[in-house]
Amino acid sequence: MAQYLYKAATLDGNTVEGIMDGSSEETIVQSLHQLGYIPIRIVSAQEKRGGLRFPSFISRRVGLKNLLTFTQELSTLIAAGLPLDRSLRILGSLTENERLSEVVKDVLKRIEGGNSLAEALGNHPRIFPKLYVNMVKAGESGGFLEVILSRLALYLQHSKEIRDYLISVMIYPLILTLVSGASIAILVTFVIPRFARIFSDMGQTIPLATQIMLSVSHSIKSYWWVGIGIMIVIYLGLKIYLQNEERRLKWDRFKLKWVGLGDIFQKIEVARFSRTLGTLLQSGVAILSALTLVKEISQNLVVSRSITHVHDRLREGKAISRSLEEVGVFPPLAVHMIAVGEETGRLDEMLIKIAETYEENVRTTVKRFVSLLEPLIILIMGLVVGFIVISMLLAIFSINEIPF
Repeated sequence: MAQYLYKAATLDGNTVEGIMDGSSEETIVQSLHQLGYIPIRIVSAQEKRGGLRFPSFISRRVGLKNLLTFTQELSTLIAAGLPLDRSLRILGSLTENERLSEVVKDVLKRIEGGNSLAEALGNHPRIFPKLYVNMVKAGESGGFLEVILSRLALYLQHSKEIRDYLISVMIYPLILTLVSGASIAILVTFVIPRFARIFSDMGQTIPLATQIMLSVSHSIKSYWWVGIGIMIVIYLGLKIYLQNEERRLKWDRFKLKWVGLGDIFQKIEVARFSRTLGTLLQSGVAILSALTLVKEISQNLVVSRSITHVHDRLREGKAISRSLEEVGVFPPLAVHMIAVGEETGRLDEMLIKIAETYEENVRTTVKRFVSLLEPLIILIMGLVVGFIVISMLLAIFSINEIPF
């Protein structure tokens, strides 16, 4: 048995919280239902104690995790039969993120003032994107808001899972690179200069490899700020270069052709396009409006313009699959699956299947790429460290040639 901290709502809109013993979260949920409570949040007491306390400026940042939690909890309360205003009042007091709590309270005020939920959320575009607002708007107009919130929560959860996976698999190569780079920096800036002083005092001719290493060490130690300046110039130059739409289009097209990474970028865009469009269609958003929203969330200008082409062709009466085939950006498998969805009248379901297929494909491809990247990093760092060690050993061996 373990202890769980719970927050729940009563049927009259009040909130309760406490500690309950149970074997799992499911048993806690059942126990709360038996008490007539609506579970909002359940956290293991051990997990709560081990949690990190973030500075206030971080707690005011509303991230994907905060938005997902808010959507899940609002969906739970609405599905349990609580009125929207009461649900928002509960979440406004329970939300741990300071910024989101303020926004929820503002949304509640606007709703009490006569605005719809979609209109109230639309006043905070940095937290609630257009896709989110339009899905809520469709749910309100169709009278199935709880269903839309559930789909939104599922959509955000999938987006978070794929993002967290990509971050987690890249942590080890990043740490490996940083540690190896720091080790080389210490050798070059602190260890090698000591050897340089020894050899300069002896006045002995040193091997070529050692001379090269000493020159590199001297350059890095004396002109490290030049390297940092070059990196800053490259970063700012690339940022200015990409401000022009046509140049950004060329860059995004180039990214899709990168060896190894281009295939991953393409699959991520296909998965994002398919899941977003499929979720919007399932939520009752008109297909032309849905394509406009999907275009706005695309992070690649080539894909965004392809969606614009599909949108225009669809207005002319052409099928989505035929239009996607014309632009040649999407993989043939995705185009064929979309064609099948159009033929069977189940386009929304087929798009979700495409998203699941390519999300899994992304995981497999990234895992394979990282498995090749890790030994490559080790090999490169090993060669660099090996060259440093050998150059130093050659210099040490040359000491035997010094006449005493």
